[in-house]
Amino acid sequence: MEYIFSGKWKEASPISFDASIMSVAIRVEHLSKKYILSHRASEPYVALRDVISNAFRKSSKMNAEGVGTFAKKEEFYAFKDVSFEINQGDRIGIIGRNGAGKSTLLKILSRITEVTEGRVSIKGRVASLLEVGTGFHPELTGRENIFLNGSILGMSKSEIQRKFDEIVAFAEVERFLDTPVKRYSSGMYVRLAFAVAAHLEPEILVVDEVLAVGDAEFQKKCLGKMKDVASSGRTILFVSHNMAAIQNLCSKAIYLNKGRLEIMGEAEHVISTYLRSTADVNSIDLASRKDRSGNAAFRFTSFSLKDSDDQQLSSLQSGKPGKLCLEIEKNTTIPDLRNIHIAVGIDDEMGQRITNLNNETTGTLFPEMSGSKATIEISIPRLPLRHGLYSFTLYGTVNNDVADWIGNAGNFHVEHGDFFGTGKLLPDGQGSFYIDHTFKLRNH
Repeated sequence: MEYIFSGKWKEASPISFDASIMSVAIRVEHLSKKYILSHRASEPYVALRDVISNAFRKSSKMNAEGVGTFAKKEEFYAFKDVSFEINQGDRIGIIGRNGAGKSTLLKILSRITEVTEGRVSIKGRVASLLEVGTGFHPELTGRENIFLNGSILGMSKSEIQRKFDEIVAFAEVERFLDTPVKRYSSGMYVRLAFAVAAHLEPEILVVDEVLAVGDAEFQKKCLGKMKDVASSGRTILFVSHNMAAIQNLCSKAIYLNKGRLEIMGEAEHVISTYLRSTADVNSIDLASRKDRSGNAAFRFTSFSLKDSDDQQLSSLQSGKPGKLCLEIEKNTTIPDLRNIHIAVGIDDEMGQRITNLNNETTGTLFPEMSGSKATIEISIPRLPLRHGLYSFTLYGTVNNDVADWIGNAGNFHVEHGDFFGTGKLLPDGQGSFYIDHTFKLRNH
């Protein structure tokens, strides 16, 4: 089955691809999606009579007394001029910040939203899981929705019956199978929706971040099923903010940024590019901080994150190398600074101190600083911190006298990462960091 759409959908007559592109499952050419935003302004106070009278006015301009409403229209592109090809059997992760156009792209590929400009060719049956309960009728039971959803995906009744028991077992909703799905929790909705989408053998499986609704065990189960789907030669498009899940599941990735395709390629490379991308805070300015103490022999002036190639990062990733970089500036009235001690205290989101990075405890001594400025680089070969937001405190001494101290100097973010290279992450609530370790079973 093949679909081509460019503004309006239609089921296309078979296209004759040449041999060199027979494996192309999805082709997107110069795709754009435009929305018209209306901004309605009004006077601070509008009486009921004005509301009634304005309803009968054809003009959108304000009346002579200055009471009324008017609408300003603005064009907004969710994405613009995006082109790429996805081959059959590709496992594609789609990443980007909120508002980058990821979900809109999936809705277009799922034929939920029409395109504004460009052309999309899809070869094969598409199963989508974009929002909780997509394609489900709330008044129908779980059993009835399995057949309904399967029919929407183009499956025959015999195909659905053949997979029925497997779907129910995977979704773990046996007890509620004959209950209307409007009484399901969001987690039950997702379990059943994913089970239907993944088990009815679509050629293309499209999954949005909706899996985040499920618990950790179910998310692992879903990733395992998607691996099985991919290993059978079917195509997967997966949107997630979980870089470890993208890394573990996907061979390639697409990075969307403000509606533009920044890069498409090997997942590892695309994720690295994304983490180096422009962030809300690439560098934290500390020079103007007033809430500091010390004799000002030197002062911390900025904090930033870098990778092992000295490229600036917006966040670090569990299991990957990274650097904390501190810029310091010497008091020019002091000729040389001797016996410099630098420490960075790192706290979790609850303000609990979890570790302290300290040049003295590592045996790295800074006997003197002769220039007016310097950079302190703290290299971490394999970041053990788990996903989350961390705050830090900076502390520096010269000859055991406090030169500069800034409590709660700033924050940095750590993305999910596959620390052990196994695709398994610590469950939530089971600690703040990873410890490199091994297990051995000795039989007696």
